[in-house]
Amino acid sequence: VNDGSRDRSLEILLRLRNEDPRVGVIDLSRNFGKEAAMTAGLDAANGDAVIIIDADLQDPPELIPQLIAPWEKVEADVVYAQRRSRAGETWLKKATASAFYRVMERFGRTKIPPDTGDFRLLSRRAKDDLLRLREQHRFMKGLYAWIGYKQVPVIYDRDPRHAGKSKWNYLSLIEFALDAITGATIAPLKLATFLGLATGMAAMIFGLVVIYKTLVYGNPVDGYPSLMVVILFLGGIQLMTLGILGEYIGRISNESKQRPLYLVKTHLPARDAPAPATEDEQPQVKVVK
Repeated sequence: VNDGSRDRSLEILLRLRNEDPRVGVIDLSRNFGKEAAMTAGLDAANGDAVIIIDADLQDPPELIPQLIAPWEKVEADVVYAQRRSRAGETWLKKATASAFYRVMERFGRTKIPPDTGDFRLLSRRAKDDLLRLREQHRFMKGLYAWIGYKQVPVIYDRDPRHAGKSKWNYLSLIEFALDAITGATIAPLKLATFLGLATGMAAMIFGLVVIYKTLVYGNPVDGYPSLMVVILFLGGIQLMTLGILGEYIGRISNESKQRPLYLVKTHLPARDAPAPATEDEQPQVKVVK
């Protein structure tokens, strides 16, 4: 799947398709984001199972047989590759990733395996049920966990990136985390409610203290600093709460538009692609890159 790349990716993909009849290419009309691009690949896959892997091959393709084995032997519907180590990443990236998974584990409705990316195998029924979820703000790791079924990990060590650098900067990762948290839980809304109640209680107590001091000791002129602190504190809480509400309202607006997740500019299926599977057929595993 070519997600609106601006380099020679499409040229390389077309050359691979000309050299290998098993390769199919989906060229999206623009960059729709990784989650939508993966959905496009899943929509096109029609085998008994599908394996998702990033094109940079930082996740090792030689692990694919280990992903297939639990699907064949123990009938696992989802076999995910779980990282034992993450070579080539900074301590800040590892620390923020660990904090993100802890937050999701604490507040999410479904348990998301830590240190797990999109490199995984999905059975046909897992893939079909996953594709029934068509929300705009897609957090695929949460959707993988939400569908349930039997899920088995395969532990591996992730090598450092061989060439190039990730397009994901920290601003993109923050936006991704917001999509994940707001898509997986309403905990921020509950937090805003509890924070508002706690602030209201504190303000009421502070007000009683002010009234008591005024009645007992009179009304001194000084007190401007404390007044400003209270005003700024309450204003900050209100703005933060409005921001949380805005995140959810924005997502409601995007969902109500019901726009397609992606648009395909060109779809060149594999030349030896099997026909859509039936219950009696056993087509080969199809790998989506």
